[in-house]
Amino acid sequence: MLPAMLVQQSYAWGHDGHMIINRIAGAALPADVPAFVTSYGGLDALEYYGPEPDHWRSTAEPELNAVGAGEHFIDLEYTAWLGEMPRRRYDYIRALAAAQSAHPQVKMTPESMGLQPYITVEYFERLKSAMRDYRTLTTEKHDTRPVEAEILFLAGILGHFVADGSMPLHTSIQYNGWVGPNPNGYTTEHKIHSKFEGDFVHDNVKSADVAPLVAVIKPTVLGDVFSDYMSYLGHSHALVEQTYQLEKAGGFAGAGTPDGKAFVDQQLAAGAVELRDMIYTAWVKSADPIPPYRGN
Repeated sequence: MLPAMLVQQSYAWGHDGHMIINRIAGAALPADVPAFVTSYGGLDALEYYGPEPDHWRSTAEPELNAVGAGEHFIDLEYTAWLGEMPRRRYDYIRALAAAQSAHPQVKMTPESMGLQPYITVEYFERLKSAMRDYRTLTTEKHDTRPVEAEILFLAGILGHFVADGSMPLHTSIQYNGWVGPNPNGYTTEHKIHSKFEGDFVHDNVKSADVAPLVAVIKPTVLGDVFSDYMSYLGHSHALVEQTYQLEKAGGFAGAGTPDGKAFVDQQLAAGAVELRDMIYTAWVKSADPIPPYRGN
């Protein structure tokens, strides 16, 4: 039996990784995306907003920190008990409450289990809505500068949460030191998280290392965005134990090892690819007509 887990407090990718992912994703967008997004100024904005949601987690803003902490992670080992993940935030919260009696050893609340896919898809939809407004204002020949600023902000914040999802430890109860049975002797110290995604990235990774890995993957318009994002999280989750194996082998200590470096580059690239495709999908689907309102 695993102990009830505390709310995760570690940040994913640190300042540098979030900026790398956002800028590379923006630079890799197809040419039919409006130029203000992929211009030098647009890329600067995307890069700047990448780390921003972590700035909202200061103890100086305790209410904001408390409400937002769970949006950066998801404990897929525990949410698997729900079966198919509900597609909407409040349905998920109700499902957690319904499952609590069957799993008394774990606190089945959204702040303990995490809300990562929900905040991400919600920001995707905000971005798509803003892009629809941009299309309308452009057609009507109105000033688009305010909505351009909104789009860059929303795309940048979306990028933060997409990047969180590419960091394997943000999908797992093993987010900062192994818990439960540990026959392979993985670290139990609360250091692996910051060592992997903060210190190692800052000291060893450059955008030029990651961008070529993104460039070889063709942009895609996603179909079911929620299902695609859950698959993306599942892929990250499948790499949790590999993260610990690499840490045990010294993969993230100092200059690390070639395998450790390749792994970090790979996951930063995965985040940039997913973000690029979500921004592109928001743009393409913003041209779709709004379905007719049918009441509650």
